[in-house]
Amino acid sequence: MSAPDQLIPSFALHVPDAELTSDPLDPAQIVSGSPEVSGKVLWESGDGTRTHGIWQITPGVVTDTEADELFVVLWGRATVEIEGGSTLELGAGDVCVLREGDRTTWTVHETLRKVYSITSHE
Repeated sequence: MSAPDQLIPSFALHVPDAELTSDPLDPAQIVSGSPEVSGKVLWESGDGTRTHGIWQITPGVVTDTEADELFVVLWGRATVEIEGGSTLELGAGDVCVLREGDRTTWTVHETLRKVYSITSHE
């Protein structure tokens, strides 16, 4: 579900039952294991600067360069190391804020599903 914000009515979704679409990782991001990513965009602003959605990753180790993001972990467990910064231990019920440009290494211990909100500054 992705359309200009003024065209989408208010809605509710039971996130644990949400069907996600495969979103293959760039092989260069995979450090170890065979992690698989899937997701679903729930809403996107008309100008593309704000996105809300659901994202899931299976166990493995991957690298990423982050967006300006707030997310809540629904289930699973991961360790996120921020280059030159802290190490975050994430599990069900945790909220996390990542800054745009953070270079991270995600070690996913148990399949992790999160609900996110991303703001783009481009």
